[in-house]
This record gives sequence, structure tokens and C-alpha cells, in this order.
Amino acid sequence: MKKIGLTAGLLLGAMSLAQASDELAKSKNCMTCHSVERKIVGPSYKDIAAKRAADKGAVAALAGKIKAGSKGEWGAVPMLANAVSDAEAETLAKWVLSFK
Repeated sequence: MKKIGLTAGLLLGAMSLAQASDELAKSKNCMTCHSVERKIVGPSYKDIAAKRAADKGAVAALAGKIKAGSKGEWGAVPMLANAVSDAEAETLAKWVLSFK
């Protein structure tokens, strides 16, 4: 019985994090240039996750790009720096990388 409760709690926690990250991405205007499934201005979250799948330091690297911006990795259009905290950048990076 304890296993069922623990499993349900973990599942609800993961669903809550996913929803919170979706809301965070919307509040930080990430969805203006990105979507889960398709390229808009920047690559889709699924493409980002696929490209970084084998990278052990993917969360930290992506969080750094979210916070500081980047250019040249996905084409000529740069990604601007975002006004996010370190914790928000890490949360967003983990969320993006979950789209496998």
C-alpha cells in the first residue's frame, strides 16, 4: 500500500513540475520562439532534447544558454538572454530536455 501512495505522489509531483514549467516557459516568453513539436524562430523542444540526449552536462549547458543567450548553434538567428534566475533556467532546461 505504501508503494502505491509513493508512486502516486511521485507521479503527481512530476505532473505538477511539467505544468509549472509550461507556465514558466509561457511567462518568460519562451513560447514566442519555440514550441514542443515544431520550429518557430528557434528549434522545437523535441529537437533540442534529441540533440542533447547523449550530453551528460546538458542541463547545465542549456540552463546557461537560456540565461545568457546563444548564437550560431541553430542558425543565424541568435537567442537573446532571458531574465531568469539560475533556478528558473535549470527548471526550464530540465523541462525542455524531458521532450524525448
